[in-house]
Amino acid sequence: MMDQAQSLRQLVSSQDSKVAVRGGSSARIITVCSGKGGVGKSNFTLNFALTLKAMGKRVLLFDADIGMANIDVLMGVSARYNLYHLLKREADIEQIIQYGPNSLPFIAGGSGMDELFTLSESDLDYFTNQIALIADSMDYILFDTGAGLSKETMKFITSADDCLVVTTPEPTAITDAYALMKVVNRTYPETSFKLIVNQAGDEREAIATSDKIRMAASRFLQLDISYLGHISSDAHVVQAVKRQTPFTLAFPNCIAAKDIHRLALSYLTIDSKKTTKVQGIKGFIHKWLKRSK
Repeated sequence: MMDQAQSLRQLVSSQDSKVAVRGGSSARIITVCSGKGGVGKSNFTLNFALTLKAMGKRVLLFDADIGMANIDVLMGVSARYNLYHLLKREADIEQIIQYGPNSLPFIAGGSGMDELFTLSESDLDYFTNQIALIADSMDYILFDTGAGLSKETMKFITSADDCLVVTTPEPTAITDAYALMKVVNRTYPETSFKLIVNQAGDEREAIATSDKIRMAASRFLQLDISYLGHISSDAHVVQAVKRQTPFTLAFPNCIAAKDIHRLALSYLTIDSKKTTKVQGIKGFIHKWLKRSK
């Protein structure tokens, strides 16, 4: 099997040809957020990324959960490097990209996320150019942000091409998901949200949960929120977390795995119909910087 570092070097060196095949398009930047913790946001992000990859998409997973980064733990992978090492120029982009199950490339966050918000102009240029080396060869870059709405999470949400909001049918999760979108919408009304209901008892409960949020957003915010789909409450998910193995790989035929497959198909269908050009990683960082001033 090809050495992972060698594989990444080939990916970076073949950047121009890959972009040409895709018609010059850049990676779509997706942030995944939630109004509160405990709704399965990170687990969803990981399995969603793996599902997109299984469908032939080139995906990079970025753990942007400041202080609570745990994507590597969910995969049972020990990350040797994280974002901090890149920002301190102790490692380059080839070195900090780690590989999870099914060779899913990911960047661990950790303490490096704090450093990201205090970069000098020179260091920011270096960071942007390094990330662009690999980002331009991806179809999707997923940022798993922290739960709730910190000022840092706000920047990620409002700078991305898409924002996926994960909630559950619990009243507190519903309230907090709505509150997050309400606060973001007040400042950046152009932000587009897609809703995912996790840990649903059945499809009826998921739709009822979605309707509560969407109707409130439409009535009080004049905001149209898309419902992307749901993931059923499934004991296999808990078992997979204990094994530190993504549930789509540990139990590929379980209900939750089938649900996330349908959800990913729904997302790709919607994405394929979009006519607006994506901004790419440099556009994302430029917008993110404006939010930081």
